[in-house]
Parts: sequence; C-alpha cells; structure tokens
Amino acid sequence: MQHALTYRQHARATLWLGLPLIGSHVAQFAITLTDAAMLGWYSVDALAAEVLGGTTFFVFFIMGSGFAWAVMPMVASAQAAGQEAQVRRVTRMGAWASVLYALAVLPVLFWSGPVFRALGQDPEISALAEDYLRIAGFATLPALLVMVLKSYLAALERTQVVLWVTVAAVGLNIVVNYALIFGHWGFPEMGVQGAAIASLSVNIASFVVLAVYVAFATPEHTLFQNVWRPDWEAFGRVFRLGWPIGITNLAEVGLFAASTAMMGWLGKLPLAAHGIAMQVASVMFMVHLGLSNAATVRAGQAFGRGDGPGLRAGALVVLVMSGVVALVTVAIFLIFPEPLIGLFMSPSEPNRAGVIAVGTGLLAAAALFQLVDAGQVMALGLLRGVHDTRVPMIIAAISYWGIGVPVSYLMGFTLGWGGVGIWLGLAVGLAFAAVFMLARFWGWSARNVAARMG
Repeated sequence: MQHALTYRQHARATLWLGLPLIGSHVAQFAITLTDAAMLGWYSVDALAAEVLGGTTFFVFFIMGSGFAWAVMPMVASAQAAGQEAQVRRVTRMGAWASVLYALAVLPVLFWSGPVFRALGQDPEISALAEDYLRIAGFATLPALLVMVLKSYLAALERTQVVLWVTVAAVGLNIVVNYALIFGHWGFPEMGVQGAAIASLSVNIASFVVLAVYVAFATPEHTLFQNVWRPDWEAFGRVFRLGWPIGITNLAEVGLFAASTAMMGWLGKLPLAAHGIAMQVASVMFMVHLGLSNAATVRAGQAFGRGDGPGLRAGALVVLVMSGVVALVTVAIFLIFPEPLIGLFMSPSEPNRAGVIAVGTGLLAAAALFQLVDAGQVMALGLLRGVHDTRVPMIIAAISYWGIGVPVSYLMGFTLGWGGVGIWLGLAVGLAFAAVFMLARFWGWSARNVAARMG
C-alpha cells in the first residue's frame, strides 16, 4: 500500500523539482531578453527586426520542442516503473525526431524575407529580420537537442545542472552580444547579425556541456552508445505523444506571433512596444512553465507508480502555487509598468516616451490574462504527465485560432482599440483554453486515470 503524501509534502516536492526548472526557464528566456534589451539600446529598427525574426524562430523552435517535451513524461513514467531500457530508448528517439525536424525547417528560416513582406511587414524591418534568421536559424538543431537533454534530466530530477548550464549561457550571450552588436574589443559592429551569432554560439556551447554531463553523470543509461541506430518502435511512441504537443505549442505561440504581425500593421513604435511588453510578460510566464514541467514529471511518476490519489493531490497543490504567482504578477504589472518598459531603451532614444505610453497600456491588458494563462499551461503540464496530448491539441487549436485570433482582430481593428484590443483578444483565447483544459484534466484524465490506477 502506497503511503499518501500530505499537501505540504506535495508542495515541498514540487518546489524542490520546480524551482531549478523555473530558474532555468527564466535564464533561458533571459537570452532572448538580453537580445531585445541590447538591440533596443542599439536602435528601434534593430529591436523591431529582432522581435519579428526572434518570434518566427521561437514559433518553429517551440513546435519542434514537442518531441523533446514528450521525453519528459515518458522518462518519468519509465523510471518510476523501473524500466531503465525504456528511458534510454525514448530519449534517443526524442533526439532523432528533433534532428529530423530541425533539418526540415531550416530552409524556411533561411529564406524568410519574402514571407515577412507578404504578411505586410515593413520592407526594411523584413530584410533585417531575414539577416537575423539566416544565422540564428542554424541554432534550431542544437537548441532542440538541448531541450531533449533538459527533459531527460528533469524527468530524473537532476534539475540543478540544467539551471547552472542555462545561467552560464546567459552570461556568455551577454558577452558575445556586447562584442558583436556594438563592435567592442576589436570585433566588427554587426547589429542584429551579431545577436544571431551570439544565440547560435550559446546553443552549441549549452549542448556540448549538457552532453558531456549526461555521458559522465548517468552512465547506467548509456545514452550515446549506438545513438545512430534507429529504434522505430520507440520512435513511433515518441512521435505519437510528441506531435500533438508540438501542434499545441504551435497553436499557442502562433497566437502570439499573429498578434506580433497585427502589431506590425500598426507601425514600428507599436511593434517595438509590443516586443518589450511581451518580453516582460513572458518572464513571469516562465515561472508557470517551470511549475508546469514539475507537474508533468510528478504526474508522470504517479502514472508510472499507479498512484491515483497522489496524482489528484499533486495537481491541486501545483495549481494553487501557480495561482498565487499569477496574482502577484497582476499587481506588479499594474503598479510598475513604466519602469519595466523603460529598461529596454536608452534614455536618449527619441521614441522612448511613445514606446512607453503604448507599452504601459499593453501591460495593463497583460495583467488581465495572468490567471487564465497560468491555468492553461498548468493544465497542459498535468495532461502531458498522464500521456494525454491529442484532445488538448484540439482544444488549443480552437481556443487560440478559432477564438483568440479573430477576437484580437475584431477588438484591435474593427472596433479600433489598437494594440490594447489585440492583447485583450489574446486574453479571451487563453481563457477558453484554460477552462476547457482544466475541465479535461479534472473531468476526464484525473477520474479515468485514477480509476484505472486505483
């Protein structure tokens, strides 16, 4: 008979696993954040180009991450069930799927300029964004392999190394950015291309360090032995769990990418303000994402052990934690919007006041969707833990694209509310996703999985 944990014990275990994951997500995002901040100090045009190019890169990256994220619950469940061979098999094939995906999308990133122009973006900004992606696009391959190794290590609860490697990556990114964006220490002044080189270098370095750590710290899994040999049965299982996660990621990130395109129709200043406000909102989202990953691992472990009560209790604890963080974030966005936006621009920037004015309104709108954004990402994490990914994918597609994008257009352009209207549309899409995904977990997954598990 399994000893039931108290809510306090669930909270302690979730924080022990989740805090390093939160830190690593914040640090990972800090790479994008420092790119935006340093390019914002370089020029508003460079910042707008990075917003456009960086958003596009992230859309393709997060879609491909579905295979890496599938590794997390599969390894957690296999490890809890004592199936060591399965740990090795699914991790290797997660890497295979990620490599194949990266090679497939690279041409799209390399020739992205015509796509941007077809979407109505400013020609000069489109050209700069293409310059960025012609270098940064090659980072897709090491970045996805890093995600596979992070998912593997997180499932084994080895999250400290993930945190420290990511923190070191932030420092490296800042140094290379400083040298190549502005042309310091004898290096050429490269602007957005310098930021792209920094991102590529950092992802390659992160992969090498994590691969060396895995080889020495988890020799029992012999992860890199015969890694070139296909294992089609395991590949199929990773693919079946992973592709719906990728499409779900695409639906959500695509919602924000569509908002970026719509903000671009309003002009350079609104696009720059949108980019900054999105960076600020995304930093806080990383906290929920880290808790969501912890929820995936712990739900996956409960699934592997056959612990139904533990699944439900752990889910309740992590949802409460995420809700508290969301309420604190609402207060920060409403009380300190101007200082937060102002961090991203030089005091001498002539457009500073205009960007801050637009960005302040956007952060007020962002405050409205904190609870629903937290709810949908936590529900996704729990559903992935019990290997339920296909119905959540359908819910995401309908909520984000069937509801969120049309409402953003309606409020932003038809009703003439501009950028704030676009962001309020995002809130509506996220709210629908949160309600239906939470209902899916509590109404179907928790009940059926727990009934089967006892």
